[in-house]
Amino acid sequence: MFHLLDIIGTIAFAMSGALTAMSKKMDGFGIFIIAFVTAVGGGTLRDVMIGTTPVGWMLDLEYVYAICIASFLAVLFRKKFDKLRTSLLLFDTIGLGVFTLVGLEKGINVGLHPFVCIALGTMTACFGGVIRDMLCAEIPVIFRKEIYATICIVGGVVFFILKKFNLEDSFLYITTSLVIIFFRLMAVRFKWYLPTFENK
Repeated sequence: MFHLLDIIGTIAFAMSGALTAMSKKMDGFGIFIIAFVTAVGGGTLRDVMIGTTPVGWMLDLEYVYAICIASFLAVLFRKKFDKLRTSLLLFDTIGLGVFTLVGLEKGINVGLHPFVCIALGTMTACFGGVIRDMLCAEIPVIFRKEIYATICIVGGVVFFILKKFNLEDSFLYITTSLVIIFFRLMAVRFKWYLPTFENK
């Protein structure tokens, strides 16, 4: 289940990256690169920080194959994604929910404190998108007023609360991911924003 969710998150973020690249009118190579860094950027940073090297995607080519397939499908069916912004939001949200969970589990597996695990989960989910947005010359979503990283933190807290009830791992994984996806979609639907500040 955990490995399946990891692959789903990789595909979702790769699709998100590919759609962003196409919105910037990049060529095929550019689309693949943006899809790749979006999918593995956060996980690579996480693995380096916890000393897991070589990083995950270098040891398991399933991730590379998944990114290649996702990029190809995004280009092939680009006309089907007529509402590009909606499609981008959907794939980005799925990746957010799944990769938060992946980061949490990685932290638990190396015996880190729950606070640190939540930070790793947030980093895994968000920093691929940060790299994507920077390469596409946009202010990363995480630094704007949209509720993004905050939802990952909430999801991490929910995860550790549910874990105290000794629930089955499959139920725990799916519930945590769905909580993050639900609140992200609700935040966009009802325009929930964090306050912004400026120095006048």
